[in-house]
Amino acid sequence: MKYMFPSVNEQMDIIKRGVKEIIPEDEMVKKIEKSIEFNKPLVIKEGFDPTAPDLHIGHMVTIRKLKQFQDLGHTVVFLIGDFTGLVGDPSGRSETRKMMSREEMGKNVQTYKEQIYKVLDSHKTIIRFNSEWLGNLTIYDFMELSSKYTVARMLERDDFKKRYDNKKDISIIEFLYCLLQGYDSVALKADVELGGTDQKFNLLTARNIQKRYGIDPQVIITMPLLLGTDGVEKMSKSLGNYIGINEPPSEIYGKILSITDDLIIPYFIFATEVPDVEIKKFEKDLKDDNVNPRDLKRRLAREVVSLYHEKSEAIKAEEAFDKIFVKKQTPTEINEFKVDNNEKIWIVRLLTLTNMCKSSSEARRLIKQGGVSIDGNKINDPEIDIIINKEIILKVGKRKFLKIVPK
Repeated sequence: MKYMFPSVNEQMDIIKRGVKEIIPEDEMVKKIEKSIEFNKPLVIKEGFDPTAPDLHIGHMVTIRKLKQFQDLGHTVVFLIGDFTGLVGDPSGRSETRKMMSREEMGKNVQTYKEQIYKVLDSHKTIIRFNSEWLGNLTIYDFMELSSKYTVARMLERDDFKKRYDNKKDISIIEFLYCLLQGYDSVALKADVELGGTDQKFNLLTARNIQKRYGIDPQVIITMPLLLGTDGVEKMSKSLGNYIGINEPPSEIYGKILSITDDLIIPYFIFATEVPDVEIKKFEKDLKDDNVNPRDLKRRLAREVVSLYHEKSEAIKAEEAFDKIFVKKQTPTEINEFKVDNNEKIWIVRLLTLTNMCKSSSEARRLIKQGGVSIDGNKINDPEIDIIINKEIILKVGKRKFLKIVPK
């Protein structure tokens, strides 16, 4: 098969957009030259441990870079770490992770496969599971793999060094994690591996492990970590500052509108397909006192929603947002929850029963903060009972509405 690869310069221009580092860049150029010369696509790898069911737009920073490689004609391998996920990546951790069960990961794997195809081409993407090879390693194989790296090199790792200096436990299995990830690159003969900047140690280790097994080492490409909606920590579901790609359009839109102004440009760069020329104009606009940053956020929100839902859904989400927050109206379409007529329900119980709050403690906290209202009237007492003898509108936070209907 004859591949029509763009020129080296054209490919490098696309590959370098938005990346933090290419290590080493000269090897990336040589790999592309060789790919064109021998008419052979490069193998581009990225691994994800299925430790949570949903992907967020922070994950999409690297996945969208995978798509660029795919569009350039290269082979993308989306590696699901169903084996390494049992160990848990120690990157950025101050203590040992709790091991996940196979059942938990099995559920998450299915959602990953569904979500990545919102960006990647399902016909061109190769999905592999690292249990295919790691699950078959013998104790002798593990001993050989362990001999490829030293404890001294492991302790150069910043998060391990901090824990060691603070006399906090580091399990042997955590040392094994980056070796196992490195073995993934050996098994796949990866030419390039992508990851966030927090993965740099793991990626460099994989490069060294490949050398030890006599394989041409991969080039590593690190991408900046997208800050979450709080503007402080990296986007993470556990921190609650994430924007999930499977969330309803209205939720994505609302979360984008809530970000601080200093996140506007980074989000345009790393979370949209807007051309660089336009983004540079937006940077100038933000320095102009006559330009309202909210207008740029609205454009940003439409762009992000449109990537993971239909464009028409982005327009509807904007209209719904304006209705609630600009015109101060109740949304037209609200889910219903039915209860027995004249039933008396403790307000905290109502919030958890309807899944508007995950726990009683969260419900109490939101009530005390003034984040719960019924028919527009704030509820300030977490101990009151509500009698449902007519249809009411329950509002929690800024964007969650529910119609309670007596039956």
